[in-house]
Amino acid sequence: MFKKWVRRVSLSTTRGFVESSPTHDKPQDSYGGGIDVAGTTTPKPSSSATAIKTKTVAEVDETGSSKVPSSRSSSYDNGIDYDALYEEEEEMDLSMEAHGSMITHLLSQVKIGMDLTKVVLPTFILERRSLLEMYADYFAHPDLFIKISELDDPRDRIVQVCRWYLSAYHAGRKSAVAKKPYNPILGEVFQCHWDIPGETQNEPEVKDGPVPWCRRDQLTFLAEQVSHHPPISAFYAEHYNKKITFTAHVWTKSKFLGLSIGVHNIGEGVVTLVDRSEEYIVTFPNGYGRSILTVPWIELGGSVEIKCPQTGYYANVEFLTKPFYGGKRNKVTAEIYSPNDKKPFVSIAGEWSGLMEAKWHDKNKTEVFVDVNRIPIFKKQVRPIVEQDEYESRRVWKEVTAGLKFNDIERATNAKFVVEQQQRDQAKVRKEYDLAWEHKHFKPVGDNWIYTKPLSQRMYLQEKEAKR
Repeated sequence: MFKKWVRRVSLSTTRGFVESSPTHDKPQDSYGGGIDVAGTTTPKPSSSATAIKTKTVAEVDETGSSKVPSSRSSSYDNGIDYDALYEEEEEMDLSMEAHGSMITHLLSQVKIGMDLTKVVLPTFILERRSLLEMYADYFAHPDLFIKISELDDPRDRIVQVCRWYLSAYHAGRKSAVAKKPYNPILGEVFQCHWDIPGETQNEPEVKDGPVPWCRRDQLTFLAEQVSHHPPISAFYAEHYNKKITFTAHVWTKSKFLGLSIGVHNIGEGVVTLVDRSEEYIVTFPNGYGRSILTVPWIELGGSVEIKCPQTGYYANVEFLTKPFYGGKRNKVTAEIYSPNDKKPFVSIAGEWSGLMEAKWHDKNKTEVFVDVNRIPIFKKQVRPIVEQDEYESRRVWKEVTAGLKFNDIERATNAKFVVEQQQRDQAKVRKEYDLAWEHKHFKPVGDNWIYTKPLSQRMYLQEKEAKR
């Protein structure tokens, strides 16, 4: 009997996510990477929490095999279209001045330079989506990304990598008002894809790809929270027909800076052109939440490097923070170099949220490099919540999202407590019985996290099989 119970616990703690009603009245400790965002008081079961559906752990027989419950929560439940909650634009009237007492209480807990990993922030500042979903915004212009693979000149390719990269940040910041996405739980997954204009729709599905129901002519995206302490997210994108992929991992470290909050993004991403055996390694800027006592806003800052070891082309990018007096927000500069050159062949300057211009030194010519407000944002396609697995982002956070949408902070806080308490309980059991967490789609390689089935590896195996 004891062995059977351990098998049940092992299944739920290493794979399954179980939703249940809050059962603990002890004070809530934070459970999130980076900045934790829970309510400032301990949530307790209420009528608001009844909207959260309960599920049971998969039954496990004596042989250790599981019987997964067949029922799933509906995308449309309790009179709410949960899918629509994630698609609607958020209201932009947030002001910390309306919540002065909560912010004052928060500031009394922190000191300048303090790590904010375990600091509790109020629920009302949450954005209605997970951090994993926000990373998908790097591909809001998928046409710019896949064009990298279509260019024959390595100089043109490094320029196109920079054009895609510099245009990748504005879509994730939907307004001037700063809100924080949900901290992903360990093992959380987000999947989506983009349709590319002009592509045919009769291509076969990529069954062994990151999003197995998608076609070869679609750009697919998969993200997983691979670590909780420290908080590390890994994500991967590919376009099968264009033979281009992107894999990345980001570890966020947050600190209180007085009137602002700084988020240091540690990690790197790699664009891979499979047919050319070519890689472009990129790093990420830091983020800052400014004016947290009034109307908070986000800016990016720091140095970024983009380099191709195979061709020798590289670029240096500077995200410039706004001076205390005067100056503009969201300024960025970049310089792109040919191999072994000490002077750039092109310099780029402007705003990552608007117009950027390129000055070509070898042509003595200045032109628009990219204007993100004049190019279309492609809407990502996400399968309905009713079809999602237990650990997929929108299903995990749907009740928190509903509470925030309808301005029911008690409901959102209760729902968030359910998610986080389940994580705490599972972590406790894993520690007690020395159970290792099983990652789903990524594996650690040194300091990096690598997708377990990249396109380059799958194509190599296909070619090897074809030669037999």
